[in-house]
Amino acid sequence: MGSDILNMSWVNSKALLAGGEVDFFIRGYTDKKFMFLGHEVYLTTTHISMIIVMAFLLVFALFANHAIKKADPKEAPGPFLNVVELIVEKLDGMVASSMGARNAVKFRNYVSALFLFILTCNLSGLLGLRPPTADFGVTFPLAVITWVMIQYNGFKYQKMGKIKGLFEPIFLFFPINVISEFATPVSLSLRLFANILSGTMMMALIYGLLPKFLLWVWPAALHAYLDVFAGALQAYVFAMLTMVFIANAADLDD
Repeated sequence: MGSDILNMSWVNSKALLAGGEVDFFIRGYTDKKFMFLGHEVYLTTTHISMIIVMAFLLVFALFANHAIKKADPKEAPGPFLNVVELIVEKLDGMVASSMGARNAVKFRNYVSALFLFILTCNLSGLLGLRPPTADFGVTFPLAVITWVMIQYNGFKYQKMGKIKGLFEPIFLFFPINVISEFATPVSLSLRLFANILSGTMMMALIYGLLPKFLLWVWPAALHAYLDVFAGALQAYVFAMLTMVFIANAADLDD
């Protein structure tokens, strides 16, 4: 069923392209199917965009690591190192302000990596790529990883109090509390997915339906909002909710 829907999406996308209309960038790069764990896997625009984003972050991390190791503490840092220090300082401050300076050390690596990955994915639309976060197959695993961390830290710090909390304030609330726990990854992933997908579809409609002479100027304002502002905001919201949920589950104090 899933492969049929995917094939229909590719056919529709190709038909729109042939008609010179709207392109939502939902298509495969090859007609060949790959078998992975007994399932058919296609190489799609999401995979290509994901590879580019991960390659960019990896190269940036390698250059940052090299710049830090070669830095002379007696000399003023260069422009690139200043950018790296600014990013690290802002991310550390974001985690510390939400989870407390004492607890930030434990979670800043995960939250910072999560924020940078989602932000880069969201901004990749500026380069003409289909943002990976416009695919629910990307946002849902990210939310599941966060959910696992929430549960792990909940049991780690609360012990059996985590189970006890499911029956509070009264026993009859147990089903509701259980549903609430499992609804967390769904709500996290859908929020990010829906916002980025809607922006991608709006830009596709703009580029596909507006006269060509209007595309030189007007879409720039929409890119500034849908890709830059909304993309940065959704990355921040996802990271912030991650910190809040983990802090609440672990009952962390500042």
